[in-house]
Amino acid sequence: MEIERKFLTKEIPFSLEGFACKDLRQSYISFRPTIRIRKSNDTYYLTIKGSGHISREEYELMISEEEYNTLLQKAEGTEICKKRYLIPLEGDLVAELDVYAGELEGLYTTEVEFATEEEANGFIPPDWFGVDVTTEKTYKNAVLAQFGLPKE
Repeated sequence: MEIERKFLTKEIPFSLEGFACKDLRQSYISFRPTIRIRKSNDTYYLTIKGSGHISREEYELMISEEEYNTLLQKAEGTEICKKRYLIPLEGDLVAELDVYAGELEGLYTTEVEFATEEEANGFIPPDWFGVDVTTEKTYKNAVLAQFGLPKE
């Protein structure tokens, strides 16, 4: 079970230098159900996600580069490219700041994963996180891959 909140981050008030960073590329094999493939640095995954906002089922399986490349030929929508910075927070939490590139350049989102829904609901984010978009479908990566940036 994945339990997380997502925020639309407008600006980062500190340098990202020194934080762990992953180079992510992800594509969708299906939008219903959500089936995603992801390259994270030099590791490859196939992920199936359930429906929901704060909580949803998620199954993740490591795959080979060859399997990734084969599945990539079946991808729908736009590939999502981003850098994910891992920023430690109090209470052993980690902010995952995504800095998007390509067609989504200029978009920044921050996600935090939690052990329980109670912990997620009680979380008070730092000001720099921005607006909570956890329940807004337009900022889900699968929707961004289908339709691009939301129209303001």
